[in-house]
Amino acid sequence: MHGGVDICTGDKANYRIRELRANQRRYRTRAGLKNFVMTELKVSYTLDSTLETVDSAEQAASRIAAESGFDEDEVMRISMAVREAAVNAVLHGNAYDPAKKVILAFERTGKDLVITIRDQGKGLDPAAIPDPLAPDNLLKSSGRGIFLIRSFMDEVNIQPSATGTEIKLVKHVHGPTADGKEASQ
Repeated sequence: MHGGVDICTGDKANYRIRELRANQRRYRTRAGLKNFVMTELKVSYTLDSTLETVDSAEQAASRIAAESGFDEDEVMRISMAVREAAVNAVLHGNAYDPAKKVILAFERTGKDLVITIRDQGKGLDPAAIPDPLAPDNLLKSSGRGIFLIRSFMDEVNIQPSATGTEIKLVKHVHGPTADGKEASQ
């Protein structure tokens, strides 16, 4: 634990997710809950700058989104947004540098699922991101990652710095919230 957040890498991260699931199942069984709604979660992963870790990031996002109560379509959108952000962090931010890491963090509150991806690259100028819908870019085979992320998530915040770029993705909870009331859509 570091500041109340689990920091996990590789196999340890997979073990930690299995452990969290087992604890949830035990809690649901003991409490007699059938429709369990996860109200709060904080977990962080430190990932290598490889494309294999992009798959791990996507799988973690898919699991956490599903366990947070999102429907199948929303889970797909969330996991795809995380995949795109992780690819950008590995490829553009860290440039596959094995000495640099990608930090992936999930925080679930009663209202939002907040996902933060941070690289250790030279930083990104959001104003310099080309518009994929511009006529000159329509036939290009790349350059749509940020566009897709923005279309899949409710809020996207890109924070560049001299020590890397942090992208914060927010998906609002639709349906029952922690207090049992229906969330707005």
